[in-house]
Amino acid sequence: MAGETMRTGRMVIALAATAVLTILLFVAVPEDYMLWIKALHIISVIAWMAGMLYLPRLFVYHVDAEKGSVQSETFKRMESRLLRAIINPAMIATWVFGLWLAWKSFHFMGGWLHAKLLLVFLLSGLHGYLSAAQRKFANDANTKSARHWRMVNEIPTVLMVLIVILVVVKPF
Repeated sequence: MAGETMRTGRMVIALAATAVLTILLFVAVPEDYMLWIKALHIISVIAWMAGMLYLPRLFVYHVDAEKGSVQSETFKRMESRLLRAIINPAMIATWVFGLWLAWKSFHFMGGWLHAKLLLVFLLSGLHGYLSAAQRKFANDANTKSARHWRMVNEIPTVLMVLIVILVVVKPF
């Protein structure tokens, strides 16, 4: 339990340091702050997607591990740490920086932006589904097959491709 508290503390410190660094960048280079916001948004999206692609893959392997085995316990730690240290903070940062960009740059205009937001809501819903699944795995209560998790593993990729197309091409 003490290790969990230390990890949570380090995560909070890292998020606070990122926030302070971001504020300092705005103060130091106010004319370029939107470029910094865009860069931070892209970095956050990459981190979020990396985790969203990896977590279901861990579930595929975890399904085959015997409950209570060393392997199963290792998967539980990996899944928990991935979710709390990478996926959750990256999703939060993605939303914060993305909404900031939408508010300051696009003023929520254009059908492509609304479609992108819909897809990001779906990705956030998938995030919630994976979070609930991680809790089930942690309690040895998973009822889904490896095949299910292989199929779920493809959803973030499809959403990411559609989102990138909407952002770059702006088809409508």
